[in-house]
Amino acid sequence: MKRTITLILLIVFLLNVVGYYGVFVGLRFSSEVAMRQQFDDENYDQQEVTIKVPITIPYATDSRDFERVDGEFEHEGQVYRLVKQKLQSDTLYIVCVKDQQTQTINQALADYVKSYTDKPFSAKQSAKTVAQFAKDFISCTTSVEPLTSGWNFSTRQLISSTELYSFQFNQHIVQPPEA
Repeated sequence: MKRTITLILLIVFLLNVVGYYGVFVGLRFSSEVAMRQQFDDENYDQQEVTIKVPITIPYATDSRDFERVDGEFEHEGQVYRLVKQKLQSDTLYIVCVKDQQTQTINQALADYVKSYTDKPFSAKQSAKTVAQFAKDFISCTTSVEPLTSGWNFSTRQLISSTELYSFQFNQHIVQPPEA
């Protein structure tokens, strides 16, 4: 009984600290792991999209089979997951699939954020927010000062080259005592 109450309170506390953003990140991570497992097993039923990229790489060897890759990109609002790639002659073939689940999670996160701001998202507002952020937080200057004077050399002082590269060697001869 104590364990279940403790577990429930810990979950509520974690949700309070991290918020729903942590839930969305967790959902996205579990979705990525499931998709990677499907791609590794070559058990995906989504429609494949092949992208051909002309590329010239000196001394590149052609690969006969596709190599498994991981990654994602967004094009025109649609999220795509990279599955495999192959370099043949002067063309890179990239096979990817649409990731509807990640797009749904991203949209839910955007809706969640929009519910807190009470304003619809617009590009003008985003640019204004970035400019305001830059004014508030990035306008300060930073200077780096050395802690030691080890390798410091002031260029304002004029030093002759003989002083700069002078070599001094004091010879100390210790002779044994005479018997």
